[in-house]
Amino acid sequence: MIFYSSFHYSYLWLPLIGLIVGLLGSVIGGGGGFFYLPVLILLFNAPAQIAVPTSLAATLPICLVGSYSHHREKNIHWPMGIAFGLSGIVGALSGASITRILSAIQLKICFGVYSIVIALQMLVNQWKEKKAAAKGLNLPNKSVMNKITKGSLYGFLAGIITGTFGTTGSAPVLAGLFSLRMPLKLVVGTSLLIVLFNTFSALAAHFLVGKIDLTLVYFLTSGAIIGAFSGPRLLAGIKVDRAEAPVRRWYALGMIAFGILMIVAK
Repeated sequence: MIFYSSFHYSYLWLPLIGLIVGLLGSVIGGGGGFFYLPVLILLFNAPAQIAVPTSLAATLPICLVGSYSHHREKNIHWPMGIAFGLSGIVGALSGASITRILSAIQLKICFGVYSIVIALQMLVNQWKEKKAAAKGLNLPNKSVMNKITKGSLYGFLAGIITGTFGTTGSAPVLAGLFSLRMPLKLVVGTSLLIVLFNTFSALAAHFLVGKIDLTLVYFLTSGAIIGAFSGPRLLAGIKVDRAEAPVRRWYALGMIAFGILMIVAK
């Protein structure tokens, strides 16, 4: 169900939040939904069942604009994007039904636990790569079939997360693409394309059963689109060899922080 909530002066902060999230979402390939959900729940007291589909609706413009911009910069690996995306659609449609089963508290706690687990996995994988590099070892290259299989599994998990939590499922997508040892710019652009698939599928599923607050969507989107246009251009000027490790590490630490907040916040 679509509705308009009454205006509050605190909503004037939403365009700025949208601008920051749109910029970050297009730079790290996450779309921004991961940040929207805790912001709507913790700062604006939106019920989880409303925050989930509203987050998806506000994220969709970032994914559309960001994917187009990354395509122009040649930052998308289309075969892996399609492999992740198709399996993600199935997961997203399945995940939407989970939201109706869980209570608001259960949904919030599950999201927190999920965030921490995925973040720890990213940090462990990065530590393994750093340890192997220090010993002068090269991790074995995976076959094409192995990459497609692994991509499909990560994509399905991302879809489940997208449909359940409304966070675009970028964490398992980024974890999966990084595990395939793709260059940072390809990871970011391809991730945003996959997130677009997942977000659209999950939003379509929630459209019939969820409650989307268009007032929140409009305020967030007004800033997010500007950020989404700017992100890929900003990324083009980053030296990827120096940036990749810090981006992965800080993204994971941020996920852990958000996860703890979601678990402990009342």
